[in-house]
Amino acid sequence: MLSLTQKERKAILILFKDFTSFYNANSISKILSISHVGAQKIFKRLLNENLLTSKKIGKSIIYKLRLEDDYISKLIAFLLADEANNFKRWKEEFKGLFKKDRIVMMFGSAIKTYNKAKDIDIMIVMDKKDIKEVNNILKEKQEILPKNLHAIKLTHKDLLENLKKKNKAIIDIVKNAIITYGQDKYVEIIKNVTSL
Repeated sequence: MLSLTQKERKAILILFKDFTSFYNANSISKILSISHVGAQKIFKRLLNENLLTSKKIGKSIIYKLRLEDDYISKLIAFLLADEANNFKRWKEEFKGLFKKDRIVMMFGSAIKTYNKAKDIDIMIVMDKKDIKEVNNILKEKQEILPKNLHAIKLTHKDLLENLKKKNKAIIDIVKNAIITYGQDKYVEIIKNVTSL
């Protein structure tokens, strides 16, 4: 198993979540708050480990994850699950929503500064047949939660189509979301909309 530093993990998640953008060492260094040379070292290591592909555009080299590789897909699903472990409250709160093939993601101000949040934002990606069950669970949760619940419900096909059309609102959500459940399924969907 590959051992990754925290900055390498963060770089991988940025490349994965922000799949509509191109990143080079300079752009990622600003997000990671490290030097340009430090970012180059991260990209070089990830490239040597065969996790990334690169492409030269002008004087810049941009990087993307090799999502077609099964190992890398599983690694990203693991990193997403590990990231979600920092949000145990939300995982516990909404575990009733998770069933096979469903994706549950939290986004918005509630995952950043709960005390200042006006509502709790959640997106559930599911099969169409599950809508009634999901609505019942959300109704029960709304009755006990101290803040309003803002839920977006999509089918897997809806999510995929919105991502392919580069729907700005959906892209912003997935770029900043914490995937509390369904990381494997989520990686499969994102694989269908990325390219270098």
